[in-house]
Order: sequence, then C-alpha cells, then structure tokens
Amino acid sequence: MSSPTPLLLVDDEPGVRESVQAYLEDGGEFQVHAASNAIEAWDYLQYHLPELIISDIMMPQVDGYQLLAQLRADPRFKSLPVIFLTARGMTCDRIQGYQSGCDAYLSKPFDPEELEAMIHNLLARRQVNLEASSESNKLQEIYQEIRTLKEQISHPAGLTTTPAPMKIDLTPREQSVLDLVAQGLMNKEIASQLKTSVRNVEKYVSRLFGKTGTNSRTELVRFALQHGLTH
Repeated sequence: MSSPTPLLLVDDEPGVRESVQAYLEDGGEFQVHAASNAIEAWDYLQYHLPELIISDIMMPQVDGYQLLAQLRADPRFKSLPVIFLTARGMTCDRIQGYQSGCDAYLSKPFDPEELEAMIHNLLARRQVNLEASSESNKLQEIYQEIRTLKEQISHPAGLTTTPAPMKIDLTPREQSVLDLVAQGLMNKEIASQLKTSVRNVEKYVSRLFGKTGTNSRTELVRFALQHGLTH
C-alpha cells in the first residue's frame, strides 16, 4: 500500500482545520499537516514538502496572498498547487487569487467532497506536468549529445567518417528527417521545417532506427555520421 499523500492546511479557524483534516484523512489517502497561520506554515515548509497546500486568505499577520507570493518567489514551491479557502466570494477577490498564482478557489462554507475533487484534479495535473518536464529534460540531453557528436565530426581530432559497409536505401523524406535529426533538431522543429505532423516525424525516425539497426537518436546520428549518410 502506498504512503498517504502529504498536504498542508493553513487556516486560523480551529473548527475548519479540524473538520477538513478529519475528512481528508478519513480514507487514509491523505496525510494533512495543519498550521494555524502563514508563519507557522512557512516554518513547516522549510523541512517538509507537501504535494499541495490548502490555505485560508484572511489570516492575521500574514494573509494568504502574502503566503502565496512567498511560495511563488521560491524555486522549491513555484509549481506547488495551492487552493484558497475563504469566506470572501466576490469576483474581484477570486480574480486577485488567480492573479496571485493560486490554482483553485473555494468559498466557505464548502462541500468537503468538492475540495477533495479539486485536490485529486490538481494532483493529477501536476503529475502530468512533472512527467512532461522529465521527458523534455531527457530529450534535451539527447539533443546535446547529438550536437556534441557534430562538434567531434567537425574537428580533426573527432570521429572520422568511413564508407558505409552496406547500402541503405532511404526515401527522400527519410533522408530529410535524418539530416535534421543530425543537426540536433527536436521533433517539433523537424515537423515545422518539413510542414508535417510530429507524429509523422516520429514514424520516420522509427523507420530510420529499423534501417540502421540503431535504438536511439544518439546511436542513429553516430551511425549516420560515421557512414556518410547525412548531407
């Protein structure tokens, strides 16, 4: 069984803290740390990283807007989802909340089931964003390796091309994709230059893997450069 998802609840009303914490922890899915004010919450965040923050706006000393500004100014919490809970339901207040960087806004009194649904939605969206960011970082590493190979080829001390040991028949479009991959371009950039879809580019790259017996872009570029397959 997976560990409960850690959440941080910030509210100066004891009744709200107790009821929300009890509801969210009832099913065992969440572990909620409750803070009575923004200062206490900030101190807690220096040693713990929750997956999401639920915060009241109207609090003494430091209000929710000020807490959110601190969060968004800190790289550790810049993308942390934040839900505002408040008794203020005016449109202008909601606009200020969104402009400050909150992800959702719920006016008191509220249905705890709605709060739970918001939490699930924001956590799912955050996971998608994290996975997309991770994939983007991996692609950037691959493209950097490709550019490094190109640099090696262009210098005398680098790799040297040798005649291809076998004839590889490439269609004009496959050749175009290979040349652009060898330049270190991303699929979106290749698709833009060739005026086609990213999915089509992915198909051509897969065909190139098959024809050259390679398994990655770096291997493909190395093979192409060593065997004089690029123009």
